[in-house]
Amino acid sequence: MKLSEDEKKFLLNCARKSILSVLINEDAIPPIDYTLYPNLKEKHGVFVTLNMQDELRGCIGFTTAQGDLFASVCQAAKYAAFEDPRFVPVNLNELERISIEISILSAPVPIKNYSEIKIGEHGLLLDEDFIRALLLPQVAVENNYDVPQFLEALCIKAGLPSSYWKKQKLHLQVFTAAIFSESEEDENE
Repeated sequence: MKLSEDEKKFLLNCARKSILSVLINEDAIPPIDYTLYPNLKEKHGVFVTLNMQDELRGCIGFTTAQGDLFASVCQAAKYAAFEDPRFVPVNLNELERISIEISILSAPVPIKNYSEIKIGEHGLLLDEDFIRALLLPQVAVENNYDVPQFLEALCIKAGLPSSYWKKQKLHLQVFTAAIFSESEEDENE
């Protein structure tokens, strides 16, 4: 998915304002004019990642579209800030120190062999019976993982032994993501 710089900036602003709206108990989300931002009507899976001082502070999203891109980003931002079970909810004092990253996902595609996984390009979606887990493409890059390490991390996230992928062929899908963040915006200014 190709978004304009204005669309990216608008989505990042809306994600931040979605979190703020919960914290101050007011509707702070700007209305959207789809004639200005036509791509934001599209339907895609999306994840919002919150980082504070280069540490993960929350990350939640949807593997498939839950509505248009604008609504999905706003909802995922709230979930990342307040519903990620790994973290206490974000508070107002933290919000200014949090950097927001948005990942817009392509449709997942099943793979037959682990050799099809491309580090830096693919994210992984595990769908085993009653277990689902997802790692975004940037996870492998940020942690300098090779394919085996990426698979181990996925197994751990799913609550499986790290070597499970060696013993049992995983039901995997791969996807790509358009990734942009406030830190990139800061660098461009």
